[in-house]
Amino acid sequence: MNLRASVSIIRPINCAMIGFAVIIGYFVSKPAAVSPTAIALGFITGFAICAFSMVVNDYYDIEVDRVNQPTRPLPSGQISKNGAIGIAALTLVVGFAATALLMNVGAVLIVALYSLLAWLYDFRAKKYGLAGNLIVASSLAIPFIYGGVTSGGQVIASLLLFMASTSFLAGVGREVVKAMADVEGDKKRGVRSYASVHGLKSAAVLGALFFLAAVVTSLLPLLLIQVNVVYKIGVVLPDAAFVYLAYKIMTRPDVKGALSVKKTALMGMLLGLIVFIGGAI
Repeated sequence: MNLRASVSIIRPINCAMIGFAVIIGYFVSKPAAVSPTAIALGFITGFAICAFSMVVNDYYDIEVDRVNQPTRPLPSGQISKNGAIGIAALTLVVGFAATALLMNVGAVLIVALYSLLAWLYDFRAKKYGLAGNLIVASSLAIPFIYGGVTSGGQVIASLLLFMASTSFLAGVGREVVKAMADVEGDKKRGVRSYASVHGLKSAAVLGALFFLAAVVTSLLPLLLIQVNVVYKIGVVLPDAAFVYLAYKIMTRPDVKGALSVKKTALMGMLLGLIVFIGGAI
């Protein structure tokens, strides 16, 4: 099997970000005692389950990728469909094995849910528009919760839930806007995205509302709980980005506007992740 293609299909950068989100969730929940072993196992779990979801996505999208991304490992023939199944199975086993070593039932249940949602999205839910968007966005929030559960610290009454909520809402906004750029292709594939069903302008409004909702949830900790100065000052940056994105997609609700917002939203989410790291210190 092609080693480079095997690495490419799991999208290691995306998986590393999920792994780091788990670590952030671990520290934000303020555990009574820090366990390097639990941190390492949490990162491995996040990375492996994300890798599983990436391979499953490529497996079900192989026919679409033959047209849109023919150089990807599966459509290019660098990896066979059976090879992809093998990689998916291996990463799934690694993810469950790592979380099982934590001896935490809650953590195992979260991994099982995340894995099921990843498969369900690619198998069927992506065709149902907003429902699929919600599943994708949940994958951005679940790692924070998982990290908190593995730490044994505070999950409910902490910054953790606000982080997860903000990531989820920003993720839904990006997915709704992202689909605006794929309307024609989605119609041909039978994908009922919000944009293809209700039109670009309505999708722009919905995407903007989710971006602004993410801003609100990121600011609530300033009023409701104690946060450090890094979070107080740093949260201004991603919030400014998301306000700008909401304005931009509302003023240009077309394919080009959606493509621009889609790319910029990743920067805003990365800024948010950096702020979350600062909030965890």
